[in-house]
Amino acid sequence: MSSDNCLFCKIVAGDIPSDQVYQDDVCIAFNDISPQAPTHILLVPREHVDSLDTAQGQDKKNLGHLLLAAAEIAREKGFAEDGYRVVINTNSDGGQTVFHLHVHLLAGRPFIFPPG
Repeated sequence: MSSDNCLFCKIVAGDIPSDQVYQDDVCIAFNDISPQAPTHILLVPREHVDSLDTAQGQDKKNLGHLLLAAAEIAREKGFAEDGYRVVINTNSDGGQTVFHLHVHLLAGRPFIFPPG
């Protein structure tokens, strides 16, 4: 998908409103409009990458940053100690519906394993 037509690129650009909970120079985080847990936050890199499958070596720093930002949000929001789940859905069979790489941060209830 072209970044011109990407929903998350439009949210990053501010063209589509979102309920932001965090932002820095690498990513923004906002509440999911269709939450799968009491807390469901999406972390989206400002730079467009279609999926984890298409990420390249130059994306390594941003990918690590997304995970560290998720942990920071969990601590700031007060659910880190109880626990949370971090998910990256990749491509159609992996459950990815918006083809701009993003991290799901879920909390507020116990999670079972294996998922789905």
